[in-house]
Amino acid sequence: MNRLGRKASETLIEMAPSADGEESNGPLCETLSTAGSEVPSSSEIDKRHQSKDSIFFRDGVRRIDFVLSYVDDLNKEWEKKLERRKEFESNLQKAGLELETEDKKESEDGKIYFVKIHAPWEVLITYAEVLNIKVPIKENDIPSMVENPLDCMLTPFRLPEKVMHPEPDYFTAPFSKEKQELYLINDESTFFSPSMRNRIVNYILTRCPYGTEEGKKKFGIKRLLNNGTYSAAYPLHDCQYWKKASDPNCDNERYTLYMEWARFLRFYKEQPLDLIRKYYGEKIGIYFAWLGFYTEMLFLAAVVGVICFLYGLFTMDENMSSKEICDPAIGGEIIMCPLCDRECEYWRLNTTCESSEYSHLFDNVATLFFAIFMGIWVTLFLEFWKRRQARLKYEWDLVDFEEEQQQLQLRPEYEAKCTQKKKNPVTQEMEPYLPLTSQAVRFCISGTTVLFWVSLIIASMIAVIVYRLAVYAAFASLMENAQTLQPISGLLTPQLATSVTASCLNFVIIMILNFIYERIAIWITDMEIPRTHMEYENRLTMKMFLFQFVNYYSSCFYVAFFKGKFVGYPGAYTYMFNRWRNEECDPAGCLIELTTQLTIVMAGKQIWGNIQEAIVPWICNWWGRRKARNNPENLYSRWEQDHDLQTFGALGLFYEYLEMVIQFGFITLFVASFPLAPLLALMNNILEIRVDSWKLTTQYRRPVAAKAHSIGVWQEILNGMAILSVVTNAFIVAFTSDMIPRLVYYYAYSESDNSPMSGYINNSLSVFLISDFPERNKPKTNTENFVICRYRDYRYPPDHEKKYLHTMQFWHILAAKLAFIIIMEHVVFIVKFFVAWMIPDVPADVKAKIKREKYLTQKILHEYELEKLKERLGQGDKRATEKEFIATEGRMELSRAM
Repeated sequence: MNRLGRKASETLIEMAPSADGEESNGPLCETLSTAGSEVPSSSEIDKRHQSKDSIFFRDGVRRIDFVLSYVDDLNKEWEKKLERRKEFESNLQKAGLELETEDKKESEDGKIYFVKIHAPWEVLITYAEVLNIKVPIKENDIPSMVENPLDCMLTPFRLPEKVMHPEPDYFTAPFSKEKQELYLINDESTFFSPSMRNRIVNYILTRCPYGTEEGKKKFGIKRLLNNGTYSAAYPLHDCQYWKKASDPNCDNERYTLYMEWARFLRFYKEQPLDLIRKYYGEKIGIYFAWLGFYTEMLFLAAVVGVICFLYGLFTMDENMSSKEICDPAIGGEIIMCPLCDRECEYWRLNTTCESSEYSHLFDNVATLFFAIFMGIWVTLFLEFWKRRQARLKYEWDLVDFEEEQQQLQLRPEYEAKCTQKKKNPVTQEMEPYLPLTSQAVRFCISGTTVLFWVSLIIASMIAVIVYRLAVYAAFASLMENAQTLQPISGLLTPQLATSVTASCLNFVIIMILNFIYERIAIWITDMEIPRTHMEYENRLTMKMFLFQFVNYYSSCFYVAFFKGKFVGYPGAYTYMFNRWRNEECDPAGCLIELTTQLTIVMAGKQIWGNIQEAIVPWICNWWGRRKARNNPENLYSRWEQDHDLQTFGALGLFYEYLEMVIQFGFITLFVASFPLAPLLALMNNILEIRVDSWKLTTQYRRPVAAKAHSIGVWQEILNGMAILSVVTNAFIVAFTSDMIPRLVYYYAYSESDNSPMSGYINNSLSVFLISDFPERNKPKTNTENFVICRYRDYRYPPDHEKKYLHTMQFWHILAAKLAFIIIMEHVVFIVKFFVAWMIPDVPADVKAKIKREKYLTQKILHEYELEKLKERLGQGDKRATEKEFIATEGRMELSRAM
């Protein structure tokens, strides 16, 4: 069959390269560009009989692939905007697109014009070839994988087959206008899916010129949106999400996605990834595939974490350290040195009884096991994701996709702002470029800005530390004198009160800095003028991740690795800014404070993120559609319904990835302090999948489909965090928890064979003579006339010749900590690299399928060329020589042999 279509009058590839763009006015487009098709004029159609929920032009035949909207406001810019729109829409028609305008009188508010855009067959096949879109050539004849006997157990979690696999599996090949007979084209109107169609139209819109301003040629819809010429540009959803469309030609994919995927009651079901990819494109599909896989892998980590937590819970009563602290004869007789200067008093160790018991939940032998397990888990997660990603690349026709041409091509902003040109050494064509001096200046400004904001985070963290130091004495005094707090004084200690309030304050500062920096990061990335879309996303990603890494994790790093490590000893304390005395850890260790900090920041971020993602868009849409809710459905058109939804911007997925990667850091970098972190992440992600799907399906306009064969630069960030997590967890176990000091005592200093850990608390506390206190540190009162007090350290007593110097046990413990870090890191890294080496990145069956598809594609193309050559020989074509025929046959034989 010969389906060679007429070439569009002028493709935008020939008209102009890419750039920012502007628009045109509405009534102009009442004159439709029909590209030769016989379409009734608007006067012949009674608009009142057209379905307002339709996704077709008034003729009911041509599909609406894109919609532009604008408000005809009569301000001083009105004439300029009108001229831009006329020129822009004229150029769209020259490119072969067909336009139809809805007058503002037809709109719900009587103010908005809607320009509907349809891409006819000739335009689609032209740009399908330009964009290298793969289309079906033959049904897949490779047998499906052997059924797993355990699959029957997973039946409750499965979705119907028509939802999971909405299309048959085909072998595909890049589209070529000259070889249309090769492809399985049954119906021209449905051959290209709606997502492919809106991708093609968007490609044209972003590269269409609209005039010359200030001596520069202007391009693209993005600039037109920015300068207010148009108010919106978007593809249409195919129906309302809560009910099927009345039009039998509608696929109702949005309704299916909502019913089977976007409702929370379906949280236990698998995701229809093929349908997501078909409706939204590969880029959004790969995000949900990654998020779903990450959530599945979290289930294993959560189970092991819960087991470790339960071990701590069931062994609380056997913990000798907390027993001694709570024992009135031991902990009740140990007088501790004041925790702050002058205002704080001496206190008995057994007042921290409850907090020492709770710290055992997270500071036990299982902590070490879980830290090692998570180091291996993260490797399994990343390696198995590579395999899953490889399978998706094959199933979604992304094998030969290096990075979408649309991603690698020059950004419209780059072409618009770079006036100088030079020859591309590869294509030998003139391309715009940014001079090296300009790049250097922009990078210096960008780097200085990022450095300033990182410094601001560190300054805010120091401010929180000062807050902790300044308010501790106030909490200590308040809790001692307030009678109402006496019943909970054992649980709510001054240390815990300070830690909780400081964590909450830190969380508020984090969210404020995030809100401001997001806008700064976008501004400085725009200022750098990245060359391609990929460069833009990568640069913005690194800036945002660096900032958020420091912002979210700095407080956890402080508690884990600095708090209580540089406090000095009574009589020789260290001070911040020579004013505030450095914080000490609880006698039971700093791990419980790290757990508190991690829980508040992680849980707070997840709760706030879900509020932002779900409730805010819903409120905005409710407010925007408050008038339309009272209107009859036949007066509220499909394009108006979508216009009133929120915009899923170009950076929509960026923020989703960033949120999950920050969470990934919480459950890997500090997981040794909180085994329940994977469980919190799992529960959040189950909700996150449904919240993201719900908002995308119901609250946002349909995004323009885009291709992506991987999660991009996020993969490298995850790899880096996986390596760093081994180091941080080794240091947490060694320096933040009390595990190593306890083990050293158990094997080297224990004095009881029957109960090796008895006496550990007394051994871990040094003695200080109260009369040695300088006036600056001495408490105002000593009503019980204590002579000595104890403090957490390993130093010689006051009657020793090495008075207050570190004992040999201190150096034994330090050596054990360093040895532990080296051993743990090497063991985990060896296992990680061995596991990564053992697991191939691409499954064997996927490799076989890729080879089979390549072979069949080459065979079909060669046979097609051979048939064409035979036809030419039979017709006496002088250019078709016998040697050419033999060469073609030889190439086929060589292909079979290979």
